[in-house]
Amino acid sequence: MKRDKITITIVIGLVCTILVAVMLAQFRTIEETDIIGIETSREEELRTMIASWKTRYEETEEQLQETDQKINEYKDKAISNDETKALLEEELNKTNMLVGKTNVTGEGVIITLTNNEYSEIEYTDLIALVNELKLAGAEAISINDNRIINMTDIVNVNSSTILVNEERIISPYVVKAIGNQKYLSSALSLKNSGYIDKYTSWGKTISMEEGKNIKIYAYNQEGKKGSMEFKYAKEVE
Repeated sequence: MKRDKITITIVIGLVCTILVAVMLAQFRTIEETDIIGIETSREEELRTMIASWKTRYEETEEQLQETDQKINEYKDKAISNDETKALLEEELNKTNMLVGKTNVTGEGVIITLTNNEYSEIEYTDLIALVNELKLAGAEAISINDNRIINMTDIVNVNSSTILVNEERIISPYVVKAIGNQKYLSSALSLKNSGYIDKYTSWGKTISMEEGKNIKIYAYNQEGKKGSMEFKYAKEVE
């Protein structure tokens, strides 16, 4: 009787061992099948994902390096208060130049638009010219010595009155632009498709000259609605 119990126990143990072995073999087969399926069906997708993450990593790494470089620059300059102050003033001057708060001078072009007997200059002509100059890389622009900034309005009050920064301007309209002189000039002088050829073919009187020391005055914001003081927009953290 005791021997029978031992035999039954051994048999049950063998059966369990065989069942476990079979189950493990099935799991291994399923696992291998899934891996093969993924490798086959998603190979292109995985490659795309890897390429995308690589690009993001490179962009982030580049931004990190630029930030580290800027931090190190400030650390290096922070050796003395005078050097720190000079660095901050330099950054402030650059910012003021970008937003039009300082007088600037440099090479560029001067475009003069004049009313004639058959055609008058319209505010849309000035807007188109300003946009062309911006696209050509102009760093500073003015119309009749009114500095053009991001918030500048060029509007038509009636058939004969054009306002720039809320100031009335009249013909001739002298548009100054500071930037790469050759690039600005060639962009406006393209045969047939350039601004000058296109608008003169419509009867407009337009002339252009190049200059090495063009002066553009700062934006005068006193008493103007277009003031650069923000009342509603606030910085977010």
